[in-house]
Amino acid sequence: MVSPSPENPLAGSCLCGGVRYEITKPFLRAAYCHCSRCRKLTGTLAGISGRVERDGFRFLTGERLLGVYRRAEGALPALFCRTCGSTLFRGEWPGGEWIGIRLGTLDGDPGIRPAYHMFVDSRAGWEELPDDGLPRYSERITAPP
Repeated sequence: MVSPSPENPLAGSCLCGGVRYEITKPFLRAAYCHCSRCRKLTGTLAGISGRVERDGFRFLTGERLLGVYRRAEGALPALFCRTCGSTLFRGEWPGGEWIGIRLGTLDGDPGIRPAYHMFVDSRAGWEELPDDGLPRYSERITAPP
């Protein structure tokens, strides 16, 4: 695994390719989130995101195509492509110290693997958590384990 860097940027995009971005710093952490919001945003069992410092992220094209969904005060906004619907990012927008990248939108290896599961108590009733040895948390954690 090679971490993203200015010399080795990692590209990502939405499904239609209208939004393209790159990562130029290593990810700070990555995790599986089993909350109902992430399930509904992604249509999968869990949202899988990696956090990167804001200055390690830049748009290549398509920023104007982004839609922002703010569910409630205090909840992190979700950013998506208004053309194809791909959910791409989470985090304070447009500012913030970091941005959460949906790892499934990356075109290559992020150089990190999810280190834990969070919101496991709110996972879908039919979801069986894998026996992967990763720590499990009932809520969001604010710092890596």
